[in-house]
Amino acid sequence: MDAMIEKSYLLWREKATEDVDIAAELARIDGDEEQIRDRFYRSLTFGTGGLRGVIGAGENRMNIYTVRKATQGLANYLKAQGKPAAVAISFDSRIKSDLFAKEAARTLAGNGITVYLFDELEPTPVLSFAVRELNCQAGIMVTASHNPSKYNGYKCYGADGCQMTDNDADAVTAHIQALDIFNDVQVADFDTALKDGRIRMIGADLVDRFLDCVATQQVNAGICAEVPLKVVYTPLNGTGNKPVRKILARVGLNDVTVVPEQELPDGNFPTAPYPNPEIRQAFACALELAKTTDPDLLLATDPDCDRVGIAVRDGDGYTLMTGNEVGCLLLEYILSCKTAAGTLPADPVVVKTIVTSNLAASIAKKYGCEIRNMLTGFKYIGEQIGLLEAAGHPERYVLGFEESYGYLAGTHVRDKDAVVASMLICEMAAFYKKQGRSLLDVLADLYGEHGVYRHLLVNAEFEGEQGMLTMQSIMDTLRHQPPAEIAGLAVIGTADYLNSVKKDLLTGETATINLPASNVLSFTLEKNAEVIVRPSGTEPKIKAYVTATGATVADADAMANILKAAATDMLKG
Repeated sequence: MDAMIEKSYLLWREKATEDVDIAAELARIDGDEEQIRDRFYRSLTFGTGGLRGVIGAGENRMNIYTVRKATQGLANYLKAQGKPAAVAISFDSRIKSDLFAKEAARTLAGNGITVYLFDELEPTPVLSFAVRELNCQAGIMVTASHNPSKYNGYKCYGADGCQMTDNDADAVTAHIQALDIFNDVQVADFDTALKDGRIRMIGADLVDRFLDCVATQQVNAGICAEVPLKVVYTPLNGTGNKPVRKILARVGLNDVTVVPEQELPDGNFPTAPYPNPEIRQAFACALELAKTTDPDLLLATDPDCDRVGIAVRDGDGYTLMTGNEVGCLLLEYILSCKTAAGTLPADPVVVKTIVTSNLAASIAKKYGCEIRNMLTGFKYIGEQIGLLEAAGHPERYVLGFEESYGYLAGTHVRDKDAVVASMLICEMAAFYKKQGRSLLDVLADLYGEHGVYRHLLVNAEFEGEQGMLTMQSIMDTLRHQPPAEIAGLAVIGTADYLNSVKKDLLTGETATINLPASNVLSFTLEKNAEVIVRPSGTEPKIKAYVTATGATVADADAMANILKAAATDMLKG
């Protein structure tokens, strides 16, 4: 065994005694070099998304020690600013989320930083709201979003309510890397800090203010009370249960049936091992319930309630809609209704990510709306709201969304928000139901007007240390030896977002990409097709985003499947 890894393991055996689960795990793997190496070959990386990893013992795991170390680094970063600081903290339903939130609070309090801690689990968008509402300099959301139950994580937010940008995350990382995990962390007694005001609990009044802001985003107020829309909702054992139900009731939608086995918080996710509204399995219980309740619409929010997926009635069954489809439907709904009502602001702005459907650009153009393409990560969308606000025109922001089921209307939050999205989706469904149209009908009309767009996602997983090396090798090969064709379609343009260079292979022209450097490669193909490749920032996988277009659904589907197979081959290690 590597001497440094063995030294770290033995140190943890000696020092990591506060959490009995960690102590037991360390004892259980004694003598197992592979298991020890996996836990100690690296420290859990603090990136722009914060921390995310498997719950367990070691520096490459989520536990109270890695959480404290990261929080001490954040505390040192804030103290270096030379002025008093406050941090808001929330947490989801995952295993040990409440414990990790408490340990983060203790660490900040131990450094003389005021902590606002929610008294129960709350969604990510509520945390983003709280940062600005309480005039905090940072925020922490303990969650691993839609990952399986063995994972947990820690999202870090700046004073603007956005997840930390690259420069700030790098600065926090530098502070973290300078720390000894056991000797350099200052931790306060929780009860003492609560008594002296260093830790302050956030109650329901702040959540109510958040819901007040959400309610202002109604486009056709009263439509949900007017139209008899039936909904089945699952919070997937997460944080959405209370706020989503409250906002739907507030706007007049009262026929909501909640999936009983997925209603209450449970970090084991017993009926949805992958609590991800992108996949059909997450809807299994809702679809079963729909057989007896016959709803118009099914809603599913992920555990931290920043993303929402839907299924809509389609004959005798239900069709799941993609994030691209729902985002484009919301865009058409908001822009068309506000145009008709004369409430669309001057110089409206829509923000999406580079991997999100270009159908949005066509819709935006129809309504004279500027569209801004950003890197993957909702913080870049939230950042655009801040820029519009700084310029004195936050009202120009109309909608931001990404293909991975994240949407935001309104400027009260600077992250994706499944609470406001759930409200608007239901309102949209009621609005079109009044016209005798389903969301599938509206989507078909959009395709008839703008052409059919099909988007597929390829995930190639690479676990462990060797997996990381394989991922790096794949990206290096694609960057330095790009394909001339994919699935028989010629590559006519490339974009390397790490080196900030875009090339038109038909004209030979190059252009600078004015976005932060990011390990993303884009290949533009003939027939308005595209393949974009990027490593995940939160999971051990490379993702390929496939776009195909066609005059008909059959044509677009056929091309998308051919491209998906080719992209799968591209990502083989």
